Amino acid sequence: MESSEVEPDLIAARRAHPVARRLRKGALSLMWALAGVGLVVVMWELVKVLGTVVALPFDSSDDTMPHVWTIVSGFNAIEVRGSDTTVLQSVVSATVNSLKLALGGFAIGVSVGILLAVIMQRFAFLERGLLPFVIASQTVPLIALAPLIVGIGNKVSIGPFQWGVSQSVMFIAAYLAFFPLSVGALRGLKAPTETSLELMRSYAARPNQVLTKLSFPASIPYLIPAMKVSAAAAVVGTVVAEISAGVRGGIGRLVIEYSREATSEPAKVFVATLGAIALGLLAAGFVTLLDLYLTRNLPKEGVA
Repeated sequence: MESSEVEPDLIAARRAHPVARRLRKGALSLMWALAGVGLVVVMWELVKVLGTVVALPFDSSDDTMPHVWTIVSGFNAIEVRGSDTTVLQSVVSATVNSLKLALGGFAIGVSVGILLAVIMQRFAFLERGLLPFVIASQTVPLIALAPLIVGIGNKVSIGPFQWGVSQSVMFIAAYLAFFPLSVGALRGLKAPTETSLELMRSYAARPNQVLTKLSFPASIPYLIPAMKVSAAAAVVGTVVAEISAGVRGGIGRLVIEYSREATSEPAKVFVATLGAIALGLLAAGFVTLLDLYLTRNLPKEGVA
């Protein structure tokens, strides 16, 4: 009797639309994320209370660790005396500007990473020659590279195009983003089994057909995690480049400017930091949407 009652529910669950199931899963993940934020808030305030009872190895005073409600009130504070612009408006504007640069760098990094992966997968001798240099490229300190890129880029001019600081920031973001994508894509392009490759050869498929019809679809489970790492790297590269190159209008520069006022208005620094966190979440959300699109036709787990 119980099995007959459960069976219709199981069939209905299997017939549910894949997008609807993923939306429910996403809503559950969002709930857990909000619960995590709430836990961080509670722990923050508990540390504040504990700091009034015992001596902690770090400063937990209001000058370095303001209360959560103080940080929240900092959103509506006036950024500069005599101005109508609030801190929240400045942070949102700076986050949007940085997001544009991060997405530009991410797009360039993804393109370069996939191109390198295709070349290395197609020609084994190029993989042996290029891969060590791809890995070694990530050992260069970014904070030292950023001023160098800006200095060189300011001298680049091709016709009506003039290289500016925005292009320098996107270049640095792409520099960090291409590495995980190239390594992940290379692993994904090698994912097809020998049986699948032999089947394509039996159809007299050309190399570009094998790439587009077999290798790329098989690499999607490897590409998506690599894209998530690349998106995070692009955000880090954008923020660091804005700080190192002194680019105005971005969230990285805003963090530096607000840190100078940390003594008098410590909440402003945390508001800018939250803007940088939001920038990373937006980049991750963009990749998640891309994941939904690329995997829309792939079989889902638990679906008969």
